[in-house]
Amino acid sequence: MITNENKIKIFLVDDDALFLKSLEIEFLENVNFTIETYSTGELCVENLSNNPDVIILDYQLDGIIENAMDGLKTLDEIKAFNPKIPVVMLSSQDKIEVAINCMHHKAFDYVVKSETAFVRLQKIITTIFKYQKIEKELSWYMDRM
Repeated sequence: MITNENKIKIFLVDDDALFLKSLEIEFLENVNFTIETYSTGELCVENLSNNPDVIILDYQLDGIIENAMDGLKTLDEIKAFNPKIPVVMLSSQDKIEVAINCMHHKAFDYVVKSETAFVRLQKIITTIFKYQKIEKELSWYMDRM
């Protein structure tokens, strides 16, 4: 039986309410996830003490509030709070410069919003947890040397 402690907590942050809801529904179909959704970067940052395992963050974030914190500023705030939280950036912009810029701000990965975005996000989340498991095992091993 899977308890809440065993579930992966994901923050979904997007100002596009329809996209946010569809992403939430897709993730909730997987019993291994608990989801918190936020429509602004500010709300995401205010709730970082809820300890998300992964954050999926929209690049733009300017659709609801004028002068709202954009995705990169939100990413910087997340990394200042806890640099170990993996953040996957989402954008409708299929531009390499945008992806590179996100990586410079320490995003784990960059996904273009499309029909295949959810499948890509699932694969990335799996990769994140495999990587973290290897890191823990390596750390354990190094401590014993």
